[in-house]
Amino acid sequence: MTQTQPAVDLLQVDLGVTGMTCTSCSSRVERKLNKLDGVEATVNFATESASVRYDPAKVDPDNLIETVKTTGYGAFTMSGATDDGGDSTDDAATVASGSSGARSQVDTAREHEAADLKNRLIISALLTVPIVLLSMIPALQFTNWQWAVLTMTTPVFFWGGAPFHRATLVNLRHGATTMDTLITLGTGAAYLWSLWALFIGNAGHPGMTMEIHLLPTNSTMDEIYLETAAVVISFLLLGRWFETKAKGQSSAALRKLLDMGAKDAAVIRDGAEVRVPVGQLKIGDVFVVRPGEKIATDGRVTEGSSAVDESMLTGESVPVEVTAGSKVTGATLNTSGRLLVEVTRTGADTTLSQMAKLVTEAQAKKAPVQRLVDRISAVFVPVVIVISILTLLTHVFLLDAGLATAFTAAVAVLIIACPCALGLATPTALLVGTGRGAELGLLIKGPEVLESTKKVDTIVMDKTGTVTTGVMSVTGVTVADGFDRNDVLTKAAAVEFASEHPIAQAIAREGGRTQTLPEVTDFANTAGRGVTGRVEGHSVTVGRPAGELTGPLQDAFTHAQTLGGTPVVVQINGRNAGVITVRDTAKPTSAAAVAGLKELGLTPMLLTGDNAGAAKAVAAEVGIDPAQVIAEVMPEDKVRVIERLQKQGKNVAMVGDGINDAAALAQADLGLAMGAGTDVAIEASDITLMNSDLRSAVDAIRLSRRTLGTIKGNLFWAFAYNVALIPVAAIGLLNPILAGIAMAFSSVFVVSNSLRLRGFTSSHGATAPASNTTEASPRQPVNA
Repeated sequence: MTQTQPAVDLLQVDLGVTGMTCTSCSSRVERKLNKLDGVEATVNFATESASVRYDPAKVDPDNLIETVKTTGYGAFTMSGATDDGGDSTDDAATVASGSSGARSQVDTAREHEAADLKNRLIISALLTVPIVLLSMIPALQFTNWQWAVLTMTTPVFFWGGAPFHRATLVNLRHGATTMDTLITLGTGAAYLWSLWALFIGNAGHPGMTMEIHLLPTNSTMDEIYLETAAVVISFLLLGRWFETKAKGQSSAALRKLLDMGAKDAAVIRDGAEVRVPVGQLKIGDVFVVRPGEKIATDGRVTEGSSAVDESMLTGESVPVEVTAGSKVTGATLNTSGRLLVEVTRTGADTTLSQMAKLVTEAQAKKAPVQRLVDRISAVFVPVVIVISILTLLTHVFLLDAGLATAFTAAVAVLIIACPCALGLATPTALLVGTGRGAELGLLIKGPEVLESTKKVDTIVMDKTGTVTTGVMSVTGVTVADGFDRNDVLTKAAAVEFASEHPIAQAIAREGGRTQTLPEVTDFANTAGRGVTGRVEGHSVTVGRPAGELTGPLQDAFTHAQTLGGTPVVVQINGRNAGVITVRDTAKPTSAAAVAGLKELGLTPMLLTGDNAGAAKAVAAEVGIDPAQVIAEVMPEDKVRVIERLQKQGKNVAMVGDGINDAAALAQADLGLAMGAGTDVAIEASDITLMNSDLRSAVDAIRLSRRTLGTIKGNLFWAFAYNVALIPVAAIGLLNPILAGIAMAFSSVFVVSNSLRLRGFTSSHGATAPASNTTEASPRQPVNA
């Protein structure tokens, strides 16, 4: 009889992994972890983290951390262990705060690394300048200058180049070669050759001068190549520092998302209000939420009525009316009435925590784009090493040349192949391209982003605040027979001016656009009904219809609902006087932006939590095919929509501005956030559009594609000069000094090519982020 093995309950733990310099590092850590019995691990280079599921009977987090450390990297626990069901074995609030603290550890480690690289760069660069001048200009070479150059080069080679040498040793331990390997070999060969020439050859003699020869000298060792080692290390430190600064922005989204909620709550205990930290709330507690306060956690309203701004969750600008029995969400904003809320969910079970989890999962699924240099180095580095060794052996055993000549040729091969220009190829183009983008209000986060822009073929846009203004506006006023349109609007605006509701404020703004609004007396706000007051001796009610509408008013009311607008009925002295339609309208530039995206070969889609009528009305207004509209979706549904499109083989860009868009922005192949949006959305995105003009998305993709083209051109020329001269160096016809000059020339070309990006211009004439404008108060007249 066959016995069924019981299912193993795997636990999950998230680890922070430090010290990874490329995607091959993350792959190596992942392989090592997965070799452990009972372990399933995924390592993400972009977020510097590892998500590990493990059998607690066979391994524990300490074993996992030790495995990562023996691989050559740092590691620490980011979250408490959870079982496959996702129920935390620790207190949920503690886990959430611990995760945030652990992310801070990753951020701190990265900031420390960036500061360390910056210090190495500054000191190395300051020493490299005199090294190069003395080595290249014979007139500056005083007696024993070579020993001064050795003194200055030694700290550059050992201390400045330590990050590359350390990475080389770690890689060699695992039988791998990367561009770090070539950097260490090239600079090490130049440095060791120079030591040999100084201490054994003739280069150390007082009065020695060094001139540039077309061919290498064959008889004596009287040349040093210390400037080559110093220049290569300094340039590559610049590239590594810039790369470190640009890496890991996604982790900030998580931290800011967890910080969005309220910090404490006024809990009713023994008939009195007691303020306690949100982490101490328990299911069944009742807390007070006053107007203007954030709701502390997910719950159910037990008393009171109000309008709750849920835009951070749904992205929609219209507040939700809540009364006793309504469900409310933590971190949303209570805009008007006082509420009593009973806690229904806490800690990791809350909507906010689930949204943070969505962002984390989306970032983990988003495979980082491997750097172009890494892909090239996988083939280039071993080939160069083999050519250098063959050159040495060929000159010694086949050509019967002296050891000095053979070593000179082998070193020349390593130096000419050493990627000096590669250290500038990406960062210079990125610095110029992103600098020009910043002038146009476009913030691009890193080289991986540029590669994504080349591939995208579908662009999904959030509606509210992205395609539309995100602000309610009056789009129509219909009046009954016997009433004047301006009089109805003015009286309605006067009453609504006293209300804080966004719909009321839209009517107040429209009514007060060309005149001063009259004063209101006897103002009252009735929950679920609307507002009333006396204006110029007339009783005015604005809100839901009290009775049956007829004729044009009924038609206007129905038409507004069909288009996704909000119709408001105005009664004057008990009679239905008019219907005012309020809705979120498309930005004036959105139609041009959609047309521009189509010209770039992208298929625009509209994605929104709003109803289908409102979504299709906006789509028709800006030129999006109604078949490409997806409405009534929640945040988790937005992520699934992006995933579904990706499974269909599409490369998807996402444009959004709200917290509810953060996970979708992270999941998309390319995320673009509007600058007026939330910090969480901006941090989760790849490109930020600072002026909130959708046309900037067109510019961002154009600039990114052009910058990527420049980087690829730079990479080609960075190799072209050097690769073309490798055969010349291998047959002994290239002086290592000339090899260094060729390398420097390729660097000058790369910088010059990158500077051409300064000429990029906006397709719509933008020169700087647009400033926010302040509207006049409805109580003050403004020009029409």
